[in-house]
Amino acid sequence: GVAYTENPEILVPMQKLNDLCQISSQTQLLVERMLRASVLTADGDGDASPPKKFVDVYLKSNQANIRSRCDKLQQCLDEVDIPHLPADSGLFVWMDFREFLPTDPVIDDATGEETLESKERRERQLYLSLMKEFGLLFTPGMSMRNERAGFFRCVFTAASEEEFELGLERIRVFVEKERRG
Repeated sequence: GVAYTENPEILVPMQKLNDLCQISSQTQLLVERMLRASVLTADGDGDASPPKKFVDVYLKSNQANIRSRCDKLQQCLDEVDIPHLPADSGLFVWMDFREFLPTDPVIDDATGEETLESKERRERQLYLSLMKEFGLLFTPGMSMRNERAGFFRCVFTAASEEEFELGLERIRVFVEKERRG
């Protein structure tokens, strides 16, 4: 982003904040060398193949890992019958947890629809329950400007493999407990 101001009360703190965000020259040099580096890989028979650029090998491997995680998450959601938007790219999946929202909406007499405050309150209650009772941290949809309460965004790339598998198990436990009542 960009910020422009001539106000010294804003400018000075912004300049100090920027100092904390700069990447050191040593780090920049290391990353530059890493991106230019070549790596040796083995073909299917275990024989060395011609050197390839590190960045090409890394990107291919990373994309395969992301695809695998995405598929595992979507498979888990399918197994427990949680609607979700099928993902074919990106680092997150939108999940529909509306069935688990608390059932005490406040209806606006004038419009006959649930009030925004009621939607936010019910989604926040579910969010806190997911986090405190089940150890699941998802982004509430309304915080992402979703108009319907109960949609959550699951970022599946921000965890170790063990944490990811634990998260899938916690989703299963949550759904089973909530549906049993």
